[in-house]
Amino acid sequence: MSKKPSKGGAPALDMTPMVDLAFLLVTFFMLTASFRMAEPVVVDPPSSIGMVDLPDNHIMVTIDDKGRAFFGISNSSAKMSALREMAAKYKVGFTEQQIIKFSGLPSFGVDIKDLPAYIDTKEDKRSAFQPQKGVPLDTIIPNNQLKDWIAIGGKEAVKMYLDAKEKAATAGGEFKAEKPRYAIKCAATTKYIYVKDVIKAFTDLKIYQFNLITSLEGGGTIVEPVK
Repeated sequence: MSKKPSKGGAPALDMTPMVDLAFLLVTFFMLTASFRMAEPVVVDPPSSIGMVDLPDNHIMVTIDDKGRAFFGISNSSAKMSALREMAAKYKVGFTEQQIIKFSGLPSFGVDIKDLPAYIDTKEDKRSAFQPQKGVPLDTIIPNNQLKDWIAIGGKEAVKMYLDAKEKAATAGGEFKAEKPRYAIKCAATTKYIYVKDVIKAFTDLKIYQFNLITSLEGGGTIVEPVK
């Protein structure tokens, strides 16, 4: 028995709502995205064949070929807490707005007395900020600010990690974050004496495990554990 032909035409799908949804999603991500600020210095690390990735939670010291040290903490909350403690130690005033703005800086390489002006400088002008001689690492006079940043920044990063772990345990959720790790990144042309001074700052603080950042042969960034 033959089937009767359908009286209706070919099925049609109205794509207008899908187009509207796509534009709404694009608008949402554009308005809520936070753009990463540029690093104050770009270094080309030596290459290796290691295959260990740098964890998201880290405290890093970057050394350029001029021997300047740049300090950074990946955890923004720990970064703000460290700045408040350093400000009290060195008696430098920061506004709350400057502290919040500082939390978005990937790293910096100035004396703490110049840090308020550095924070207030427009992002596209920071690379030319003067004086930008690196975070002081003077072992002769009592002005080893890098050592203090490592000690205080590391303490605050661990505190934030433990607080997050405790909250996850209380809520009964799964906690996958890694404990903060220390890392040194330097250019392939950086003199060893500059790296040695930074390593001494770590060992003076009884920090004997940290990572050296290298570039993977053929592309990519990896870390080399040092003990």
